[in-house]
Amino acid sequence: MHATLYNYDIYPKVFLGDREQSVTVQPLGDHVAFQKDHAYTVKITKYNQSNPGVYPERSGRTTLTVTPDGDGCMRLCAYFEDEGEHAVRIFEAAEDKNPICSLSVYSLRADMAGRIPLRGDLHMHTRRSDGRESPTTVAANYRGHGYDFFTISDHRRYYPSLEAIEVFGDLTDFTIVPGEEIHLPLNNVHYVNFGGTYSINALVTPSCNQEAGTDLKYRSLDGNAPDTMTEEAFIAMIEERAQHVDRENASERKSFAVMEWIYEHMQKNGGLGIFPHPYWICPMMQLPEDYTEYIYKKKPFDAFEVLGGENIFSHNGFQTALYYEMREKGYDPPVVGSTDSHGSTEHNRNALICSTIVFARENTREELIDSIKKKYSVAVDTISKEYRLVGEFRLIKYGCFLMEHYFPLHDLACRAEGYYMRRYLAGDARAKDVLAAMKGQIPELQKKYFRL
Repeated sequence: MHATLYNYDIYPKVFLGDREQSVTVQPLGDHVAFQKDHAYTVKITKYNQSNPGVYPERSGRTTLTVTPDGDGCMRLCAYFEDEGEHAVRIFEAAEDKNPICSLSVYSLRADMAGRIPLRGDLHMHTRRSDGRESPTTVAANYRGHGYDFFTISDHRRYYPSLEAIEVFGDLTDFTIVPGEEIHLPLNNVHYVNFGGTYSINALVTPSCNQEAGTDLKYRSLDGNAPDTMTEEAFIAMIEERAQHVDRENASERKSFAVMEWIYEHMQKNGGLGIFPHPYWICPMMQLPEDYTEYIYKKKPFDAFEVLGGENIFSHNGFQTALYYEMREKGYDPPVVGSTDSHGSTEHNRNALICSTIVFARENTREELIDSIKKKYSVAVDTISKEYRLVGEFRLIKYGCFLMEHYFPLHDLACRAEGYYMRRYLAGDARAKDVLAAMKGQIPELQKKYFRL
């Protein structure tokens, strides 16, 4: 976290542009307190208008003289044009060259009204399939890592996500979304069901989801799901549908027919269908490249997992290149980034390599899905310290601002909550009361920093 964030707070950090906005700067300790009755010079400069000394004719520059209020805070009001980051630099005197502090705020266009940034993961595993920890432990750990939402997408199993939802329920503001990674006969293309109200794996029996039981409560969020079919009936149905797929190879015709069938159910169950990791090496590339492009063009999915699963360039780098190349050709699906994690602590090299920032109006399953479908999301690559974002350029710029100036503070609050979620699982009698006291801290933080 930047040293400045330990010494000064500025709020709101984000607001709508092309209007006047009041902003408060608060010193965080007497070692950085403003002098009483002293008139400070405040210079506000829009970053994308460049250096005022080199381009003096550009707009987006304001100079103010501000005296701290009685509570020690400095309050200023200025006009912030259009969309972008604005530097707020405070000088002890107008002639000074070095500021006391340099802070940043961000203005947004009108379409972002009400949209709060929520960071999470849409694809990961627990010990119910091939991961290391229980669903509830994975949930606690990822809340501690700073996630606002996530899903458990165990291979062939929907019930582990319901297990985590049942245990934590309304105990925190962390949104746990039901999910599964779908593997059905005749199809080697992986598929993630994020937020669907019923299991698609469980529609074909026998299924691994039956480990928990055959009742609807193990394969449905709301007690409703279509009738199941046998594997034999499923294969016969897919072979019939495959005759209408325009691919030369029979294996691809059948595979794509399964994807179309899955996507039809994704549209029925209200979920987000994700096409994950086509460049996964296992040990060969998971899919033939021209088949990947065919799937991409036909789009039997809602979002492309542009980042996720591995920490090598020939995985995420190739998927990113594919995304931008296909955009040039007119194919522009929403993007997400996910860890595909199989271990939720720092001892798993891939536990925190990717995530997704969704700009949504509330932290609910329905709103997250709707916002991603409307392309209000960016994928975040945190394989190395020098993070990278993938998606629409304007959202990438905003996302970088958030990674520097908002999420470090957000994550500090989440860390303690994750710890007490683990203590709750361990039977600590105090943990439930502590979590109850913490509940609401992230929504309050959002109200403070986002005036949208």
